[in-house]
Amino acid sequence: MPSIRRIEKKMEEWEKAKEVLKRVFKKIDKLGNIATQQFLYKEPILEAARRNAYEVVDEILSRSPEAIYWKDKKGFNIIHLAVTHRSEKIYKLIYDNVNVDRRSLYKPQLDSSENNILHLVGRLAPSNKLKSRRGAALQLQRELQWSQELKKLADPTFTTEKNIYGETPGMVFTKEHENMVKEGETWMKSTAESSSITAALITTIVFAAAITVPGGSHQETGVPLFTKNAAFIVFAASDSIALCASTMSLLMFLSILTTRFAEQDFLFDLPNQLILGLCALLISTTAMMVAFGATLILVFSHQKAWMLGPICGLLCIPITSFAILQFPLIADLILSTHFTIFGKPCTSHRGQLNRNGLWLFPSKLSEYILAVWHSCNNVIITGG
Repeated sequence: MPSIRRIEKKMEEWEKAKEVLKRVFKKIDKLGNIATQQFLYKEPILEAARRNAYEVVDEILSRSPEAIYWKDKKGFNIIHLAVTHRSEKIYKLIYDNVNVDRRSLYKPQLDSSENNILHLVGRLAPSNKLKSRRGAALQLQRELQWSQELKKLADPTFTTEKNIYGETPGMVFTKEHENMVKEGETWMKSTAESSSITAALITTIVFAAAITVPGGSHQETGVPLFTKNAAFIVFAASDSIALCASTMSLLMFLSILTTRFAEQDFLFDLPNQLILGLCALLISTTAMMVAFGATLILVFSHQKAWMLGPICGLLCIPITSFAILQFPLIADLILSTHFTIFGKPCTSHRGQLNRNGLWLFPSKLSEYILAVWHSCNNVIITGG
């Protein structure tokens, strides 16, 4: 597949780039002059912090541990640059360094506007970081996750400090993300409205099917004619599941439409409701198609076993299509809501975060899996 070949090519380029990086560091190490080495390391480590190039930062810190306190022209150190540019790997690398005085890193580093680190995280993320998220709601969720993470680590007094404009970090965040909240509300409502229509249609169909059972009933007793047939049992079970799941999905989408859409709602409440609604909708759609297939088997395939194959094949088409179209969104919602980017630390022999600890998988495998995942998403979104 062309997508897989592109991924393999990127992985080869990544390995070559790391080899070039090691050779450059070896050349610098041979200079022997500490002052010259520090001069050559300063700008690269600050730029790497902006671009989330954790390999470069890790290698420089292993040679010059004091580089963690170096500052740019604005007076920002590596952690401030990582927060401003949403470089989560750099943030984890610095925070999990056991030799770092975190208080000195998180102390009020005031710029010309007297902003502390919570003011910095309250600013809008760079556009390239925002574009990596699906929809305004998930973009706002990631911004809230950064804000919550910094609040856990920073001094509690930072939350009430004001800059020269009289703005607290919370006020800065609200001001910077005002348009994103509106866009997230529009995205959530449009998704919930379109999905609720589908859920309502499924509810109507499966409820009508439950009343008018296939094959009819005995006129005297009212008992369905195919009660003892295995296909009828499948129909009854799948129709019940479809009705319950579609009703639950409809209620979830209605709760989204009636919520207040405050900033904090985008952190857990709204994504969880959307996850439950979409999962229930997927279950109800699958169960409805199974019930339809069972009806066809009961009515048309009596003593014709060869019809079972075509019926099952036809049923798989809409189910697979729906799963392919909706699964990327569901997976993004689950990963973004319940799997934090600020994972557990993994200490290396240098006392710093091991690069393999940045993900739950070994680094090369995780990069490959993530690359495949994003490539598949792009193929689905662009239609090929």
